[in-house]
Amino acid sequence: MTQIFDEKGNVTGVTVIEAGPNYVTQVKTVEKEGYSAVQLGFGAVKAKKLTRGELGHLGQLSANEKHPKRRAVSGLAPVEHLEEVRSKEITQKEGDILKADVFSIGEYVDVGGYSKGRGFAGGIKRHGFHRQKKTHGASDRERAPGSIGAGTSPGHVEKGTLMAGHYGAAHITASHLKVMLVDAERNLIAVSGAVPGPNGGIVVITEARK
Repeated sequence: MTQIFDEKGNVTGVTVIEAGPNYVTQVKTVEKEGYSAVQLGFGAVKAKKLTRGELGHLGQLSANEKHPKRRAVSGLAPVEHLEEVRSKEITQKEGDILKADVFSIGEYVDVGGYSKGRGFAGGIKRHGFHRQKKTHGASDRERAPGSIGAGTSPGHVEKGTLMAGHYGAAHITASHLKVMLVDAERNLIAVSGAVPGPNGGIVVITEARK
């Protein structure tokens, strides 16, 4: 994250995202797959880091290695990440390259990604519980959740009770973020506010739903 100033001198906190180049690796249609979507590939890597199935999907196998029934798109670079974006109107074709210039300053987008994984966390960190008393014999109970159920009725812990457990690494979408900057030469865009995930994480930018 960083911040930028507009022409009036107002400062806005933004997140800079590398938004390309994205390769159209597959176009799915209602007639064949049952829905309409575009599959995009991002992050060029060496071919040896991909499996043979991935290389075949990207058209990177030699002629004698290809299966006759396997679909392949010629001319695509080996990419590390594949993501699907559904759309009713698709104008792209397999092999096209999408760069940051598909965005324009002032439009609104949704940015989805996976939040930072925090492992197994207690109730205070995971749900914002308050501490308990540290006195009167409760020296080891200050971070404990306390009672999680009643007695005879219902006689068990109810579903959905807030307790310690796995925290983070969940898919989150930051909605209605304004595009503040577009750098087509370096394939960079800046959106207002924060986006899910750590620095260097993978996010998907789509048209704003709201």
